Amino acid sequence: MDSASILKVVDSFNLSNARLPATVVVPLRQLQTRRDVESFAAGAPIDAVSGLLEVLAVEPLEKVVETLGDHADSPSFEELMEAISTVRDEGLSVDEVVSVLAYAVGQDFPAAPHCLRLLEEDPDYALPELVVTSGTTSLLRPKETSEEVREQRRARKEALKAKKKRAPVTAKPYKKKTGPVARVDAVPSTPTLSAVEVVRRHPRLTPVESARYSAFDPLSGWVVTAEVPYGSLDHAVVELTSKVRPVLVLAGSANELLVRAIYSNDGPGRTLFAPWRRVGLDHVSYIDTEHVVVARDNLVKLAPVSDEEWNTLVM
Repeated sequence: MDSASILKVVDSFNLSNARLPATVVVPLRQLQTRRDVESFAAGAPIDAVSGLLEVLAVEPLEKVVETLGDHADSPSFEELMEAISTVRDEGLSVDEVVSVLAYAVGQDFPAAPHCLRLLEEDPDYALPELVVTSGTTSLLRPKETSEEVREQRRARKEALKAKKKRAPVTAKPYKKKTGPVARVDAVPSTPTLSAVEVVRRHPRLTPVESARYSAFDPLSGWVVTAEVPYGSLDHAVVELTSKVRPVLVLAGSANELLVRAIYSNDGPGRTLFAPWRRVGLDHVSYIDTEHVVVARDNLVKLAPVSDEEWNTLVM
């Protein structure tokens, strides 16, 4: 894909206060600075690459979905080819088509095999071979140090040792202890485990949902209250068609949010919402597996779920 177009999109990111894992934020910041798209594609953590790909693909994917119409969720190879040809005629560039096909493969859409076939068979969409390395942007590989730098460090250590040997030793004056001395048995120190960063899982969205909503919305991962339409398990109320209830935000657009509703009663398709107390709910609650669209206005933010909680909820 055209590097200048990709860098233009990357430069529009405000990563200073982004609530994203370091495995996403750090490589994107380095891409903003170093301007090396090929090294980023070959060496950055997959979460950073797929996140950038989602941003590049979201607008052209919406056009492909609209063209496919009723076949958007599971098109045949011929239907996909016809839709791609139509959007190309309407002005979609080769790079935009590639981003849609690659994103569909990466997200394992039902049409992923067809998209992969197009990438392999159509010379217009042929992908270059990249030598996949740990890269300079990888957070999983320690920074390599040259032999010259190692020699300088060894020389400084030796100089410091020699300086300590030459320094005069000053004996501290003896101070007589008074009073009884209690014997304290040595307590073995407890080893501490270094914190392990949890990488937040990408929510599973359908092609239509991916085209309309971004999983990188600022409210993604938050529990908010919103006006939710009544579901099949709710008691029918003639005068009302919706109710304000807590929801977990999966993704969002300018005017809408894609959510999973949280209920006070259990039922088919609902599982225990473990962090109910921490996010401020006053009773045991259950989250529904169904994806629901709610308006973005009149929301009340309660609390975000942690990455560990999120990963157990979006499996």
